[in-house]
Amino acid sequence: MNFPWICSAEELAALVEEAGFLPFFQNEIEGFSIEEHTPPELWWGGEQWGPWDWKGPVIQSARCAYGKFYRGKAMYISSKFFPDFCNLRRNGYDYDARMDEGLVRRSDMAVMQALSETPLLISRDLKARTCFSKESRAAFDGIMTHLQMTGYVNIADFSYPLDRKGKPYGWGLAVYTTPEAFFGEQFRERVYQRSPEGSAKFLTDHLEKLLPKASLSQIARIVGEPS
Repeated sequence: MNFPWICSAEELAALVEEAGFLPFFQNEIEGFSIEEHTPPELWWGGEQWGPWDWKGPVIQSARCAYGKFYRGKAMYISSKFFPDFCNLRRNGYDYDARMDEGLVRRSDMAVMQALSETPLLISRDLKARTCFSKESRAAFDGIMTHLQMTGYVNIADFSYPLDRKGKPYGWGLAVYTTPEAFFGEQFRERVYQRSPEGSAKFLTDHLEKLLPKASLSQIARIVGEPS
């Protein structure tokens, strides 16, 4: 696929839908990122909004998944492929089944419990609910990355402070959720339809067509491994 220049949130949303997978940052596969296809004046900010600002609108308009899904870094995944992505990464286990089998990390449990009680939580509120302080930020970030990489958490939106004129400014705070809460019944019906191996083949077949110059090992790193 020849990836076009991205000059608006609408164009980015359309590209996510078409490609299915779209990393935010430049990576080992040349040309497979938003960073490489955004005009510098938009990527580096200024008066014009760019990819950093478009994240929330793209998630909402495309109803796609966004999170640290690709080697611990941000990637968009369309709703067509995200259920199979989660099935593979979860190795076919929903979180309750993983708990019953004793396969959960103790450090993850407080986060998942908080999200089960309140399906949308801004990062600062989630930290407070789970008793993470400023001093333990690295630990919290590591837990959230792990839960995103294993297909149990995604980002639903970004929350921005407002200036006196009511305009958003600064860095947005992630609003965390679970795929089940964000996508609802559509996700629940599809996530475990295939075996994890079947999901791996479905995703790999698509990525081989999308990225004909990528090696099998590079594609395998996008798809990831069961947790």
